[in-house]
Amino acid sequence: MKKNSFHDCIQVALGLDPADLVILNARLLNVFTGEFLPDQTISVKGRWIASVGSFPSDNMVGEKTEIIDASGGIVLPGLIDAHTHIFGQFFEPIDFLNRIIPSGITTLVTEIQEPAFISGKKGFFELTRILREQPLKVFFLAPPLLSISPHVAPLSLDSAVELLREEDVLGLGESYWQLVVNYPDMIKSVMLETLHRKKTLEGHAAGARSHKLNAYCSTGITSCHESISAAEVVERLRLGFRVMIREGSIRRDLERIALNLDFKEIDPRQLILVTDSVSPSDLLERGSLEFALQKAIDMGIDPVTAVRMVTLNPAEHFGIDSLVGGIAPGRHADMMIIPDPQTIQAEHVISQGSIIVRHREKLVGARQDRISKAYQNSVSLPEGGCSTSDFLIQAPSSEDNVQVRVIDQITELVTKEKIMHIPVINGYIHIDPDRDLLKVAAMDRMYNPGQKFLGLIRGIGLHYGAVASSATWDSTDIIVVGADEADMAVAVNRIHELQGGIVACSRGRVKAELSLPYFGLLPDIPTEAVVNQLEELRSELRQMGVQLEEPWLTINVLTCAAIPFFRICESGLIDFQDMTPKALCIV
Repeated sequence: MKKNSFHDCIQVALGLDPADLVILNARLLNVFTGEFLPDQTISVKGRWIASVGSFPSDNMVGEKTEIIDASGGIVLPGLIDAHTHIFGQFFEPIDFLNRIIPSGITTLVTEIQEPAFISGKKGFFELTRILREQPLKVFFLAPPLLSISPHVAPLSLDSAVELLREEDVLGLGESYWQLVVNYPDMIKSVMLETLHRKKTLEGHAAGARSHKLNAYCSTGITSCHESISAAEVVERLRLGFRVMIREGSIRRDLERIALNLDFKEIDPRQLILVTDSVSPSDLLERGSLEFALQKAIDMGIDPVTAVRMVTLNPAEHFGIDSLVGGIAPGRHADMMIIPDPQTIQAEHVISQGSIIVRHREKLVGARQDRISKAYQNSVSLPEGGCSTSDFLIQAPSSEDNVQVRVIDQITELVTKEKIMHIPVINGYIHIDPDRDLLKVAAMDRMYNPGQKFLGLIRGIGLHYGAVASSATWDSTDIIVVGADEADMAVAVNRIHELQGGIVACSRGRVKAELSLPYFGLLPDIPTEAVVNQLEELRSELRQMGVQLEEPWLTINVLTCAAIPFFRICESGLIDFQDMTPKALCIV
C-alpha cells in the first residue's frame, strides 16, 4: 500500500474523510470466518478497502462518492483463477480479458510457457507488458521450458533470476514430474532460486503415486492440478500439496472428485478450483471460472467451501492473501455481488476499487494493446518449402515388411506404443488409411528449420488428406498427420505462408484453416471468428473421417512433455515409461 493510500484509508475508516466508493446493505460472505454477515457497509478508497462493518456510513459518503446499494445481495471476494493458460487456447489476449470482465474474475494466475518456447524471455516480457495495468490483475509464472526436444533448453538460472525478480511473477510454472524426478539437474538450480525468493514451485504430477510422488514432493513443489480421482486428491493432500481441481475445457474432473470426496473427513482449505484454461467455444457458451464455481455449488458443495476454493485458498497458496482473496481493510477492493449464495451471476463487479460491471453491464473494457509485429514471424522452413518426398519413409531393409513402433491414440490425449508389422512397397513403408494407420511428422520451425522425424499413428481416423498445426505444446515443431504425402506438404507449406495456424487439406487444396500469426500460436481475430473457423475445421475433418471432438488438441499434444505415454518431436519418438528415445523401426 502506498504511503498516501495508507493515510487516506485511515481517514476514511475513522469517518474523517469520504470514501470513493461505498457498498450499502450488503450480505457479506466472510471467507475468513465462514459467516454470512447481514447489513454490511464496505468503504473503498482508491483501490483499497478502508472499512467493513455494520456501523453507520454517513460520514463516509461525500459528493463524489459512488454508491452501490446491494439490497441484500451477497458480496463475495473477486474470483481467482489460480491455474490457467491464457496462451494455451486460441485467444487474442485483450479480447480474452474483455470476455471475462463480466464474470466476477478479478485475478488470473497464468502459465506463459507456450509462447516462451518460441521466443524465450523476450516473448515472456512482451506478453506481460500487454497484460499489466488492466482492469483485472494478471499474475504470471516463470516457464520451466521442459521439453522432450533436445533443441529446447530448460530455463537458465540467469533468465530465471530476471523473471522471478518481477513482483507479479509468483513462482516457477508447472514442472513435469517425469523430468524433474528423472533429470533433476536440468532444473534444480532454477527451483532452488525460486524457493530462495520465497516463491512457489507449481507442480504437474499426472500419474505419479507412492514413492514417485514423494520424490517429486521432496523437491519443494507444493501444488498439483492433475488429480483425476478422490484417491489421488487425498494422497496429495496428505503430502502437503495444494490440490487444484480442474473444471475447464482440457479436463473436467470436479464431478468425479467431488462425488467421491468426503468433505467432512478431509479439510477442504487446501483445495483450489481452477480452469486450466477454457476453449473459445466454452468461454462463449458457458463462461470460465464462474461456471466451475456454479457447478460446484449445484453439486452440493457448501457455498462457503466452494467460494474459498476460488478466493482465499489460492491467495494463501501464492502468498498474495494480504492483497486479494478476502474482503477486509487493507486488501484490494476486488468484489462481486451476486443475488444469493446459490447463484453465481455477477450483478456488480469491482476490481481494484473501480466498478467495472454495474447491473450486469460492462462499464470498463480492457486496455487496448497489441502484440508486437516482431512476433508474427516465427515459422521458418527450408527454402522452397516442403515437397511430397519429404514425407516418404524409406524402409531400413529390403524385406517385404518391417516391424515398427506406432503412436496408438487411445483417448483424445493419451497415447501408448503399439508394435505393428507394416508392408514395404518399392522400398518405402506403406501406410493404410483403411486400417486407420497414418503418417505423422514433427518438423522444427525455429532452431533447425525443416529438421523432422517421420512416424506412424493410429486412432486419428483420417481417411484421406492431411491436417497440420503449429500450435504444438512444449516444442517449436509443426505437427502434420496425413493419409497422403502430397497433402501433408501442402498443409505445412500453408502454415508457413500464414506464419502459424491449423490447416486441413485434401486433394492438394486447403479446405479449412485458422490463422495463428502471433508466435504461431495466437490469433489476431475476435473469439467469435475463432469459434467459427474451428467449427469449419471440425466439419471438414469429419468429412475426411476424423471423429475426434477437438482434433487440433489431439495433434497439438503429440509433442507434450507431460501427457502419457508415447510422444514425438523432431528428433524421434519418446516413451514416457522410461523417458528414452525410440527409433521408428525395430531391427
